Amino acid sequence: SMLAAALTTALLSPIPLSPIPAAAADASDQQGAALCTAGSDWTLAARMSQDIRAALSSRVGSVSVSVRDTRTGLVCDLASHRRYDAASVAKVLTMEAALLRAQEWGRGLTAWERRRIRPMITRSDNDATGRLWHDLGHAYLSRFLRRVGTTATTLGPYGYWGLTRTTAADQQRLLGVLTGARGVLKPAARAYGLRQMAEVRGDQRWGVPAGMPRGLRAHLKNGWLPRAVHGWRVHSVGVFTGGDRTYRIVVLTHGNPTMAYGVRTVERVAQAVHRGLNKGRAIGQALTPQSDISETPDGSAPPQGDYAPPPQGDFTPPKADLRQPEGDFTPPEEEGEAPAA
Repeated sequence: SMLAAALTTALLSPIPLSPIPAAAADASDQQGAALCTAGSDWTLAARMSQDIRAALSSRVGSVSVSVRDTRTGLVCDLASHRRYDAASVAKVLTMEAALLRAQEWGRGLTAWERRRIRPMITRSDNDATGRLWHDLGHAYLSRFLRRVGTTATTLGPYGYWGLTRTTAADQQRLLGVLTGARGVLKPAARAYGLRQMAEVRGDQRWGVPAGMPRGLRAHLKNGWLPRAVHGWRVHSVGVFTGGDRTYRIVVLTHGNPTMAYGVRTVERVAQAVHRGLNKGRAIGQALTPQSDISETPDGSAPPQGDYAPPPQGDFTPPKADLRQPEGDFTPPEEEGEAPAA
């Protein structure tokens, strides 16, 4: 009876556990959820859910994922409504807003706009972004966000576009602006935007292209920004085209101890998605070597939590050429139609 009493006490007593870091719990707080659906292909959905969970099983920090594939109907969402500082991925919405404004005004991009859009996307130029952002203005940018159906994206204060707050679900909608056959933008404008994202320079092509098979083309934009709260924000968003298919991957993260750590988290998710959607195809892009990852911020916002309005007069663009068409988009037959979603 004494032994039975001792066993009962042991079984009913709480077992001491090692504390789990808050960041680690956050990264996997939805690991048991059904992340993916794929129409009637429940096998693909189950396998993709399992692979994404496995990719994040040992990672710390907050991670949100959104995937859409037009061929299989695959839809994956993990914490897709969690909000993050956008950092340099805000440059995609800036480009799209400029394209829509030109379309609404019945003209092509001006030379002034083109000279800022291309470096803003292909080399993440912050001065070009700031000038274009201020020229578009908060009122127009907010109207653009409503037009494309975002629900939780709010523009950064005082002209700090890198502090725009966004979600993986909204970034997925913004990528859809560039792939929707009957969407907000006309085919030539979509093709122009995708071409800029396809030509991002080599040292910024980490992230969602990792694990991409040969024969596909990546159109991407990344963001990488450390701040006093939530550590490194490391984001990667991309559209993948070729082989008669189009799919989109969004991975947003914060709470990363280093940029390299965040990049590896993003790439593990991307690798799982590419593998699941392209069985049997040879990998064309491997994981980025850690030695190739810089720990230099993208400069999209001040590094600390406090910030002040920029001095008056900053980012004042010339106004003379904004309404005058100085050459139009390249016709679709010359540069290729944007893929339909």
